[in-house]
Amino acid sequence: MTDILAMCRAAKSASRSLALSSTEQKNRALRELADWLHNNQTQIIAENEKDIQLARRDGLNEAMIDRLTLTIERIESIAYDLGTVINLPDPVGEVFEDQTLPNGLRLRKQRVPLGVIAVIYESRPNVTVDVASLALKSGNAVILRGGSETLNTNRVLVNGIRYSLRTTGLEDGVVQFIDDPARELVNQLIKMHQFVDMLIPRGGAGLHAFCRENSTIPVITGGIGICHLFVDESADLEKSIAVIRNAKIQRPTVCNALDTVLVHHSISDVFISKLISALKKDNVSFRVEEDTLAKLEMEESNFVKKAGDEDFDTEWLSLVLGIKVVAGLDEALAHIAAHSTAHSDGILTNDQANAERFIREVDSAAVYVNASTRFTDGAQFGLGAEAAVSTQRLHARGPMALRELTTYKWVGVGDYLTRA
Repeated sequence: MTDILAMCRAAKSASRSLALSSTEQKNRALRELADWLHNNQTQIIAENEKDIQLARRDGLNEAMIDRLTLTIERIESIAYDLGTVINLPDPVGEVFEDQTLPNGLRLRKQRVPLGVIAVIYESRPNVTVDVASLALKSGNAVILRGGSETLNTNRVLVNGIRYSLRTTGLEDGVVQFIDDPARELVNQLIKMHQFVDMLIPRGGAGLHAFCRENSTIPVITGGIGICHLFVDESADLEKSIAVIRNAKIQRPTVCNALDTVLVHHSISDVFISKLISALKKDNVSFRVEEDTLAKLEMEESNFVKKAGDEDFDTEWLSLVLGIKVVAGLDEALAHIAAHSTAHSDGILTNDQANAERFIREVDSAAVYVNASTRFTDGAQFGLGAEAAVSTQRLHARGPMALRELTTYKWVGVGDYLTRA
């Protein structure tokens, strides 16, 4: 069985040497990894196919299978994101809030790596490369524990990452991988606070709750998205349908896909019919409140069903969309406050005052005006990738990239200065 204590000690040791590595050395390792991904697509897809076959055998749903699937296009996208990370400024050593105090002490803050990050995640093997690349560039060692459903894919990707580290003279212990699905190993890992500085669970609500309740390591949670768009009475209806369609169908199995549309009552008769007609063509099905169905003279069908008690608290991760009619902005804000997971929520409006109020009052990690929720993504935000999408307040919110994987130290410089 994997020795978690030895793994954590090795990661801690490797983190100290990595913190002293130059930006160029770290970038060389990332370029080497991008080249390795280009050159080993056949092997990666072959291992990924093993996971897909096992997933189908074990009865995983299509949403989960989509999340674990790698194609040539997705591998190329991962490699492209590595290029973005390479081109981003290295946060390690960055100086900010530099000042000279009245007592003569020159005081500044200076960015340093967190140290060792542990990430527990499910399904999406791109997370393996995304997290490893961000950890490397920000000077952190990382311990990866992917889901059992992606074990073959993650093995080959970690081999490529370690090859790239060794080739460029970095310790391959910088990236540790728990190559064993035993749950007991997770129980051990989350108690290793003397070696691990931050724990990021990326998975369902059960995993998040388990880590918050049992970990002795500081936990950053996020990645569960019950996402909303409110269509205000002033919105351009045709453009709104295009935004909703993108937010729902562009990739429905991810956390920033749209789950619920809130519609102002004054436009609901016209807009909901148009929306359902447009998205039915994409095989979207709908959950609509009973009184709205009656008002629109709609009967339940394969596409349109009466909303159940839990439907507005469901992250669909599929081609299902909730629709709710609200009296106005006040009710929309109240609904979002009650049902959102603070991931990504937006308003579609031509009323600037309503847009500003929505921005002020919606307490989500990402808030949008006239834009799709699908933009909440490290690559789309120009960050190259993300270690997680944090929905917490401390110490980071939204896509966590290079800066979010650092902390800082105070540095005071004097001329043999003493305190009076």
